[in-house]
Amino acid sequence: MPTFPTGAQDIVDAPGAQAAARKLEQATELAVDVEADAMHAFRARLCFLQVGTDEDVYLFDTLQPGVEASLLAPVMADPGRTKFFHAASGDLPYLAEAGVRVQGLFDTHRAATLLGWPKVGLADLARERLGVELPKEHQQSDFSLRPLPAGMRDYIANDVRYLVELGRQVREECRKADLLEEVLLDCQRMCDEAAARPDVGAEFKPRLPKAGCTPAQLVLANAIAHALHRKRLEWAEAENVPMGRMLSNMAISDLAVKPPGNAKELARAAGVRGAFVRAHGDEVLSVVRELLERSRRGELKPEQEQKGPRDPNRRKREDALKAWRAEKAGARKVTPSVVLPNPILDTLASKPPVNLEELGTVPYIGEKRVRLYGEELLTLLAQYPVQG
Repeated sequence: MPTFPTGAQDIVDAPGAQAAARKLEQATELAVDVEADAMHAFRARLCFLQVGTDEDVYLFDTLQPGVEASLLAPVMADPGRTKFFHAASGDLPYLAEAGVRVQGLFDTHRAATLLGWPKVGLADLARERLGVELPKEHQQSDFSLRPLPAGMRDYIANDVRYLVELGRQVREECRKADLLEEVLLDCQRMCDEAAARPDVGAEFKPRLPKAGCTPAQLVLANAIAHALHRKRLEWAEAENVPMGRMLSNMAISDLAVKPPGNAKELARAAGVRGAFVRAHGDEVLSVVRELLERSRRGELKPEQEQKGPRDPNRRKREDALKAWRAEKAGARKVTPSVVLPNPILDTLASKPPVNLEELGTVPYIGEKRVRLYGEELLTLLAQYPVQG
């Protein structure tokens, strides 16, 4: 039976952080996780960086002066050291913001997904593979609290306490299933694509129903949605709460499609709370009235979409690749993403290669996929040449 580190070391000052970083330089396999206050602040902060080995668990309190995640940048960037994460896509942007780039990633969540396991959560894997029960009650807790309550401290320590051994077992299952190359390529893509988080709200796109709306109504709804989004950013930042807690996307869409004329109509909108109406209702109604008047005067114009040359065969290639992928996955008894992950499928549909050499340069496709599927892919794509 494997043994696991007991206890955890709290890293709360610069000397402790430097000493822990030096100790971690000796490890070849590490478990890594991060905690932020995303559910409780306008702009989430990295609150803890947890690192585990076979012998130790370190809790880097990154809200303390001198406890910098960047101290671990050399270890994290060394591809010769395996870093076991679970669902790394949510963690890597926080590390990227701190100047930490990860190489040598093995993501147990991604691996379990490609293995086709029915349950891929960390608690599920720990229970089934190690017989360990991990509590879940602190998943949405405020990790900026200081001092951190004992239960929350145990929770974040346990996120990495068992992960090195769990990662080794999952990696071995990938090797047995002949999926290790595909998993590692996906992990490499995640590392390469990891970037600092965009500004809060920068990626907002309102979801507006097009059915039953005239073009003028859609232009008005879009204008209202974006205006309310800008307002909620102001309000949320002032109160230091997540923008969705101030006004949800669902509420914005409902208000945009059915502009309220008074406080009662505003309060009836989906997802709008009474406290919000009392605090910001007058300003919302003022924004809506102004945009309604501008719409009546014909001053609102549709957004101009940036469109390049249209390739009518692009969708045909995508549909053909999906059908081919499903057939191959069924024959191989694997999930479709093992055969072709969505990012690779999208690249092939957008810029189809014309020979094996070009196919081999597609990012993250790997030697194995070219060997197994290269000729078939080229034949399939040749049926739908690029047009336009």
